[in-house]
Amino acid sequence: MTEIGFYQLRNRPAAAVLPRLLDKALAAGFRVVVRCADDAQAETLDAALWTYDEGSFLPHGLATAGDAAWAAAQPVLLTTDAAVPNAADLLALPSGVLSDDVTAFRRVLYLFDGTDQAVLATARSEWKRAAAMPGVTPVYWREGERGWEKAG
Repeated sequence: MTEIGFYQLRNRPAAAVLPRLLDKALAAGFRVVVRCADDAQAETLDAALWTYDEGSFLPHGLATAGDAAWAAAQPVLLTTDAAVPNAADLLALPSGVLSDDVTAFRRVLYLFDGTDQAVLATARSEWKRAAAMPGVTPVYWREGERGWEKAG
């Protein structure tokens, strides 16, 4: 069974939200692959993971920074392609694009800009597609005044 968390961002960009979500994922024992839209997004997220909290360290790496063995050892791997060399069981999608291989993971984080009407329409369409997939449970989270609120 795969749970897909749809995270509607309203106040902050993915680079500000994703580090805390990944922190929680690692604490829960997940290995993570973060599938970015392009190299620029991967580099932005890499910088955010290094700097989001001075008092903690989130072990991660860019897929382009090392060889296959190095990538396989990363608990959180930032990449732009579909490969999963680190045996991740959680897929993070900060680009707002739902991939076809979501059922290969126990958990998926689908982050999207809820203030952009076109992106919101795409997310609604992806929700319907996910809800129709066998073995998939979509869960909707909205960024509210007090943090994340489960909706629906």
